[in-house]
Amino acid sequence: MSHPKEIDKSIATDTIIAEINSSPNDEQIDSISFTSEELQTTIRIEGESSNSTNESYCSNIIEESEYKPDVPTEFVLVVNSVFKSLNLAVKMYTDYAEMADYKVKKFFEMHNHPLESIEERPYTKKERKMSYSEKEFVVRASKAKIGAKVTDYKNLRRGVNRILCYKDAQIMINKMNDRRDHYPNYSFEFLRDGDLLAAMFWADEREKAFYAKFGEVISFDATFRTNKYKMVFVPFTAVDHYKKSVTVGVGLLSRETIESYEWLLKAFLRAHEGKAPKIVLTDQDAALKQAVESILPNSRHKLCMWHIMKKLQAKITGDLFKNKDFKKRFNKLVWNMHIKPDEFEKKWDLIINEFNLEDKRWLNDMFELRDKWIPAYFSDTRMSGLMKTTSRSESMNSFFNTYSQSGNLHLHFMMNYDTAIQKQRNTQHELDHQTKKALYKFISPRPIEKHAAKVYTRDNEINRSVNQAYYNFEACLEYVRKNKEKMDLFVKKTKSMLKEYENDPTNELQKNRTDVEEVEKLMGITIPKDIDINVPNVQSNKGCGKKSRIQSAAEIVYKNSNKQTRRCSRCGERAPHNLRTCPIKLAAEQSSKAT
Repeated sequence: MSHPKEIDKSIATDTIIAEINSSPNDEQIDSISFTSEELQTTIRIEGESSNSTNESYCSNIIEESEYKPDVPTEFVLVVNSVFKSLNLAVKMYTDYAEMADYKVKKFFEMHNHPLESIEERPYTKKERKMSYSEKEFVVRASKAKIGAKVTDYKNLRRGVNRILCYKDAQIMINKMNDRRDHYPNYSFEFLRDGDLLAAMFWADEREKAFYAKFGEVISFDATFRTNKYKMVFVPFTAVDHYKKSVTVGVGLLSRETIESYEWLLKAFLRAHEGKAPKIVLTDQDAALKQAVESILPNSRHKLCMWHIMKKLQAKITGDLFKNKDFKKRFNKLVWNMHIKPDEFEKKWDLIINEFNLEDKRWLNDMFELRDKWIPAYFSDTRMSGLMKTTSRSESMNSFFNTYSQSGNLHLHFMMNYDTAIQKQRNTQHELDHQTKKALYKFISPRPIEKHAAKVYTRDNEINRSVNQAYYNFEACLEYVRKNKEKMDLFVKKTKSMLKEYENDPTNELQKNRTDVEEVEKLMGITIPKDIDINVPNVQSNKGCGKKSRIQSAAEIVYKNSNKQTRRCSRCGERAPHNLRTCPIKLAAEQSSKAT
């Protein structure tokens, strides 16, 4: 065997969770087991030649070039092998290196990659797989046809609604007040109209953290069909560093009035410590416009371009709208955010004069409001290009409507909202995890690019303290799960804490329950005896009360422009008259009367 090459680079392990004494032996740590997956090794060579840099650059790998020794198959570590001690694992890797003519000088217990945190475990490949017991349960359940039918779920929901009914608003307020009292940095406010619930606003710690980071530009738009009482749902939306829509506050309003929106915006500012956004994007709702100007005077109110451009078809003649040159030039002008305001005004006048649109009142009104919706007038405001339309709010409304139903009680709506927001947060965690593990492809051999690849976005995790109690519990459980005495003490402490927060003693929960008690247990609530706040009256905030949907002006114009005029059975021509109103018939009748 040739003389071994010495490497000053160590064998680094993945997840060794043991503390090593200065001179440990096998007997001292026989109780610890390590899998080969946890001890996956990488041997790196330094100072071989200048070609190593080029090889790393060409292969688009962030770390140094990897070298895999050519050894007999029986000496290669098998995945999921288990070692009885750490020393045995180190010895195996040392022998493995020496067989390839290398000598290990030092062994470092430090890791050569970021470790998985507790909240990131569900996104690892191992955790996403079903265990054999889980698969076996699915198979056995499918064979036995175990599971409730749709009718069973409907009957259960009907029974729950029967018990909650008029107590729904009071239960909702009690539940939200409890969250405000026990959740860290949780904001909740509500407004009463006599003894009726009129409005609500809430924002949790994560939503406040999102607003602190990404709250320069926000959008909000009301949506319907989320609850039984037709209260409008108003989520406030921002854009995060992944260009994803995130919720930074939520409101429920029984009426879309100026006073309601003013109260909602005041509650929003109180929750976010008075920090106003730079730009607020909404549609052209009159109540919204006045409320934003009154409560957010230092914020720029931006109108949704899509809603404005949608009306263009109904405001000009059909022939002009079909003119491709006009449409192309007009759209290119209004959507361009790289021109200056004075250049926009010159080109606007040019188009108006060329196509003889000086007498179009709507176009003149929109020109007067140009600083409210034309991107050229927002180019001096940072992050103004994030949102030009309320499409993100519309998308967020559609996302929440996926989890909600028009017949929901307030309590059901809140449960659906929690499910939807958890889905949104799960997406955030998954993107954080993917970014942390992603490898950047180099385009140059410069060291600064390698450094940038290590620091880019990875350390930009937002508000790690969210749900800290849950993570602390799991961490404590990991420490004590292998020690029976410590585990028993941990269970005893958590059980005593649980008793402190339970409203009823444990022995009463084991008794036969009534329907009310079952609903309380299922929904995680307490049915109040005294009702101070009643559910709001069903409001009609959209339309005129008819079941048929009201067509917009654009739809009417489009329908009339494509509608073929029917043929008159008297004269045989396609004209806007029929047999009874045919001019030929009317003329014949007049002539006969005259004679």
